Amino acid sequence: MADMIEVQNVNTPGKVTRVNAAKYADMQGAMVKALPKAAPGLTQVQIREAVKPHLNEELFPAGKTSGWWAKTVQLDLEAKGRLVREQTKPLRWHWA
Repeated sequence: MADMIEVQNVNTPGKVTRVNAAKYADMQGAMVKALPKAAPGLTQVQIREAVKPHLNEELFPAGKTSGWWAKTVQLDLEAKGRLVREQTKPLRWHWA
């Protein structure tokens, strides 16, 4: 079984889920490269597209499941205070 990591969800405080650690780490690394450090940030659609070139092809062949992983990592990092959600329409995120 693959190594697992616990993640949080800013929308459901106190809930912890276990996910694949390698995929989480790869997506987090891609987000570090893709997301800006300040406002206005990127929308969810922009994040999903911006991370794809930085992903490991073996973990995410042809970007498969990358949208789910981008959202999972975004919610976890936001819950941990590492990402900031701008109250815009559409919503945008950047590093804290």
